[in-house]
Amino acid sequence: MARAAQTAGLEYIAITDHTVSLAMVRGSDEAKLRRQMREIERINGTLTGFRLLAGAEVNIDRDGNLDIDDETLAALDVVGIAVHSHFSLPRAEMTARIVRAMRNPNADILFHPTGRRIGKREAYDVDMDAVIAAARETGTVLELDAYPERLDLRDEHVRRAIAAGVPIVVDSDAHSVEHLAFPRDHGVDQARRGWATAADVLNTRPVDDFLAALKGGRPKRRGARR
Repeated sequence: MARAAQTAGLEYIAITDHTVSLAMVRGSDEAKLRRQMREIERINGTLTGFRLLAGAEVNIDRDGNLDIDDETLAALDVVGIAVHSHFSLPRAEMTARIVRAMRNPNADILFHPTGRRIGKREAYDVDMDAVIAAARETGTVLELDAYPERLDLRDEHVRRAIAAGVPIVVDSDAHSVEHLAFPRDHGVDQARRGWATAADVLNTRPVDDFLAALKGGRPKRRGARR
């Protein structure tokens, strides 16, 4: 993935595998994440002009808790959080669950904020205005997932987030090297439909500036890995 991303002209990518609650995809627990961090550190030592970031897509449980301990989350470069179950909760309960997870000081990015999969699953019922307000309050970034069946945030949500001063990331959700082109092919257009500019998208920035803009400022908290 690193070689393909560098060949495509990228300067960095984050590895964000699912976490332990998603047994169906053999999600990572704390020990597995720490082994992966060490391997990413090793690979970074072999790269020139490119950087792999250690991350995770951490599951939000029904009550808004995360399934990885805070000590391990604090050791990662970037932490995404996401809903993967209980999609039919009432609006107030779903919103409260997500907002509680966003209040975790290690939760940098809310992945696929409405959970929709085009042609496969409707968005869950969530108060996006409340989520955007919580993002601004907590410093949580919102993801625009460029995977073609997601494109979530929707364009109207992008517009509302930008108007509220909430930054976004446009990413690939890549599960193979072929998917790395999704932001260019789909995500940028979706962001533009929401009137986003490059200044509104954190991962248009150089890697250290990107990390510094995350919740708490990652290089200050951990020391940037190069």
